Amino acid sequence: MINFKSVYIIGIGGIGTSALARYFKAEGYPVAGYDRTPSPLTAQLESEGISVHYTDDIESVDRIYKSVDSTLVIYTPAVPHDMGELTYYRTGGYTLLKRSQVLGAVTEGKYCMAVAGTHGKSSTTTMLAWFNACAADDGDGVIGSGSAFMGGISKNFGSNLHIGGGRRIAVEADEFDRSFLRLYPDVALISSVDADHLDIYGTHRELRQAFALFAGQIKKGGALILKHGVELPCTPDNVDIYTYSLDDAAADFHAVNCRADSRGCYMFDIVCPDMVIKDCHLGIPGYVNVENCVGATAMIWVAGFDRERLRQAMTSFRGVARRLDVRYHGAGKIYIDDYAHHPEELRKTIQSVRGMFPGKSITAVFQPHLYTRTRDFWQGFAQSLSMVDRLVLLPIYPAREEPIEGVDSRLILDAVTIADKSIVSKEGLLDVLAADSNDILITFGAGDIDRFVEPISLMLSNRE
Repeated sequence: MINFKSVYIIGIGGIGTSALARYFKAEGYPVAGYDRTPSPLTAQLESEGISVHYTDDIESVDRIYKSVDSTLVIYTPAVPHDMGELTYYRTGGYTLLKRSQVLGAVTEGKYCMAVAGTHGKSSTTTMLAWFNACAADDGDGVIGSGSAFMGGISKNFGSNLHIGGGRRIAVEADEFDRSFLRLYPDVALISSVDADHLDIYGTHRELRQAFALFAGQIKKGGALILKHGVELPCTPDNVDIYTYSLDDAAADFHAVNCRADSRGCYMFDIVCPDMVIKDCHLGIPGYVNVENCVGATAMIWVAGFDRERLRQAMTSFRGVARRLDVRYHGAGKIYIDDYAHHPEELRKTIQSVRGMFPGKSITAVFQPHLYTRTRDFWQGFAQSLSMVDRLVLLPIYPAREEPIEGVDSRLILDAVTIADKSIVSKEGLLDVLAADSNDILITFGAGDIDRFVEPISLMLSNRE
């Protein structure tokens, strides 16, 4: 990465690769890339001066990104191995690195604060980034510092990248393709090790072993923050280990005196090993976010913080796009969008919404993500989705995968226990939702269901 003069990214529209595109653009490099389809995120990249094209055709690539000696090529493992442009760069002698390799290199020499877990990591990373920016205290008399690579679009920063002063860098440590094993953090948090990505790991045991290896890469004298109840095959013996929980008093960090305001946002106190941070008021709703806040607080506690500035940062935190994201709140309807694509994520979000709006009826729209994930977790999906009043399922979003015989959305539908359930095409979704009479609508999924967020919001606002 020393001698390159331009950066080309294959799969530039991904949440991780787009953050790297923005990083190198901010560092002064020409940046361009390919993605399969246009999206709001690729449109934003283009508006920022990053060239993006959507045809797998090396002839579409500007010549400055074809210099073998001066072009750094970054790719995401979600791109098919036989993709044309990837093959061209792989066989052409270029410096070709995975996204995770580059992120690992970028964090070298920094105080790396890594958030891992099969769910909860994006919200926690984004909270940590905001808390650092507002309340970091390294003992040098300067309050607030740090950069961040986030797995979602922070509403405070308006981006998935924040470049700030100081040595701190908060990163989302992604377990997909064992990407997080490229990181050597000073402090790391693990929020969950539920079974996921079994197409990569094969078994839940192998996944848990990978998390243990990640924990083992924490620098000597650093700290591991474990969600209370999470068990790893082994833990490092040369770091401090703390636990956190929503409200379990056995954990080193936990919340007490939780009470909700009229918007479903919570006030609470956070118990730390050496203090109690009283009267915290989180600026976004949902009980699940209180737990994420406790975890982020544990990480900044390890690194050093200003207590009053931290409390202010919690109140001013605006959340993450597509994470319990209230997009419309009118007299007759509430619309929430959420990235959840794992059964446990769905369960926690639905529980949080039930707590925020007791007694309200819920319609959920869910787009399953990946054939393999549907094959492995259809029963769990059905169990979680049976917690709503009406379910609308979309066909599976395949991403990088080919169809698997016998695996489709009907697997989930047939196992769901509520009566009001159906499968609709993407083309017919808006018509179905236009006639929906329930109080709350939630869209769930990690595929292209995000393309419906603006049309649904507009449809609801036009009713007023």
